Amino acid sequence: MASTWWPCLVLALLFSEAASGFSRSPLRLLGKRSLPGGAADGIEVYSTKISCKVTSRFAHNVVTTKAVNNADKAKEISFDVELPKTAFITNFTLTIDGVTYPGNVKEKEVAKKQYEKAVSQGKTAGLVKASGRKLEKFTVSVNVAAGSNVTFELTYEELLKRHQGKYEMFLKVQPKQLIKHFEIEAHIFEPQGISTLDAEASFITNDLLGSALTKSFSGKKGHVSFKPSLDQQRSCPTCSDSLLNGDFTITYDVNRESPANVQVVNGYFVHFFAPQGLPVVPKNVVFVIDVSGSMAGRKIQQTRDALLKILDDVKETDHLNFILFSGGVTTWKDQLVQATPENLQEARTFVKNIRDDGMTNLNDGLLRGIHMLNKAREENLVPERSTSIVIMLTDGDANAGESNPERIQENVRNAIKGKFPLYNLGFGNNLNFNFLETMGLENHGFARRIYEDSDADLQLQGFYDEVANPLLTDVEMEYPQNAILDLTQNSYQHFYDGSEIVVAGRLADENINSFKADVKGQGAFNDLTFTEEVTTEKITLWNGDEPSTFSWLDTATVTQDGISVTINRKKNMVISFGDGVTFVVVLHQVWKKFPGHYDFLGFYVVDSHRMSAQTHGLLGQFFHPFDFKVSDIHPGSDPTKPDATMVVKNHRLTVTRGSQKDYRKDASVGMKVACWFVHNNGEGLIDGIHTDYIVPNLF
Repeated sequence: MASTWWPCLVLALLFSEAASGFSRSPLRLLGKRSLPGGAADGIEVYSTKISCKVTSRFAHNVVTTKAVNNADKAKEISFDVELPKTAFITNFTLTIDGVTYPGNVKEKEVAKKQYEKAVSQGKTAGLVKASGRKLEKFTVSVNVAAGSNVTFELTYEELLKRHQGKYEMFLKVQPKQLIKHFEIEAHIFEPQGISTLDAEASFITNDLLGSALTKSFSGKKGHVSFKPSLDQQRSCPTCSDSLLNGDFTITYDVNRESPANVQVVNGYFVHFFAPQGLPVVPKNVVFVIDVSGSMAGRKIQQTRDALLKILDDVKETDHLNFILFSGGVTTWKDQLVQATPENLQEARTFVKNIRDDGMTNLNDGLLRGIHMLNKAREENLVPERSTSIVIMLTDGDANAGESNPERIQENVRNAIKGKFPLYNLGFGNNLNFNFLETMGLENHGFARRIYEDSDADLQLQGFYDEVANPLLTDVEMEYPQNAILDLTQNSYQHFYDGSEIVVAGRLADENINSFKADVKGQGAFNDLTFTEEVTTEKITLWNGDEPSTFSWLDTATVTQDGISVTINRKKNMVISFGDGVTFVVVLHQVWKKFPGHYDFLGFYVVDSHRMSAQTHGLLGQFFHPFDFKVSDIHPGSDPTKPDATMVVKNHRLTVTRGSQKDYRKDASVGMKVACWFVHNNGEGLIDGIHTDYIVPNLF
């Protein structure tokens, strides 16, 4: 729940007559962020594709739209793309008749300055602006000569967050006309394995959606494709307008054999933490509610409706209170009270009678709620193992009491002192949302805008559901100091059920064998520690230049071009190909306290008799029978290990009796097998000498 800054896009693109084939006209960026479209007389948008590739929760999305000007004169074409507010643009290009014009992505403040400078010089420039609840809108328009083609391509990325047990990828679909080739395609790869995958659209019935939608998942891979035909896009069988106007949402979750998962790639690691099944930590919640005159009408009614629904979900182990502020401050109770059935019924009566009145004394309302939580803790009015939360709702700026935003922030910060989070809910657009956001982030919380729609009460209740079930408090993600560099935020006041904590960092040594990651937190009944042993040892399978990487913690099967590779978690890897030829690579894990401890791999051939007679190599030369004779067994230098003479390949060798373990059937203990040891690195037994078989690398 940390803050996120969003890059803005600056464009400074000028088209010359020679390059574009039409009179000089700069791009005009309208400045906001939906899926492309823009139909005009003579303009045909004939292709739109949204390609999404998700790997370990990180989504890489490319939006490509192609259009042609079929008119007999130059026309303006507009493209819109609505992006998630937590996404960031990494690339933008326009291609007109084969000539590509790139845009430049800049950090927000730099972008703003360059935008103002470009506009003053008559160049094309623009900034991305907010649009709607979850999206920001980017719009660009360009003049296109008669008969010319234009391709718009925007690339953006985002880390998918887990909410209420699912990762959500949210796409706005609004092509504004029928499109010959329209497709949304998502490929998802999750090393932990995918447990659920779904997709739904708000603009189409399930019956119609089913015929245009395919979705599947198996093991680590998932796939979603939405590809409606022209007829399926029509709002009615004879209509020429499109029904594609709404939200397309992909949700999924991953398998969790343990609460944590750490993935290591190219010297960096990412640590995912999402325990399940823990008891809920009791909450002490103070609702600080703006009841000023601007809340009159539907807003105050929706607030009452939301609070009544929230009271239905409050647990009896919780404590709560209500603080109302307008020109002054009033409270339901003088102190926090337990959520007993009797108190909850009294609370419902209080909520039903909330009325709007007066001005907005936000400062005093917040400070009263914070003081109440501090007092409850100091006087042991709440359980020792409980967590405190302030939830504040307002629809405007402070205009009574202390009204300076900086001083209010300072007052709140000094009162909370980092002991519990503050969540600010801004109702509508007539308020200083940056102020609410900053104040929330300064106090380990965040701000959320509540939109003035018919479902505002559901938005309020949806927010509460996110924080209703804390499973851990004071969460610390710990790593060896000498092993990790450049760590992201690794301490959190709360872990809420259905969410996920993500920490990333850089390894000090890319060749490090392993490191330990500890997660410590306070649960409902005791302190808990979760430990994940992380190994950088990996299995990489190559298909041409395309690698697929696994670890010995995986269980997976990959089959392609007649080769089957099966990884059995922490045991072995089985490779089969051709007419039943099978190799087994066994992971031998040596006792951790053994001096000079090194895990090692054992390479075994199961069906050597199936190999060609031309097979050779250090092992291959022994796949087929050869003649040898052992004689003259006599005591050796070690009384327990006799020596003998072996005649093989026209060589007379001295060999020593001993034993070795065969791990093919039991990878951990093995089976003891009697054998003869050939000295001097197998000289006389192997073809050539042992150094003939040593190469600097395998690839």
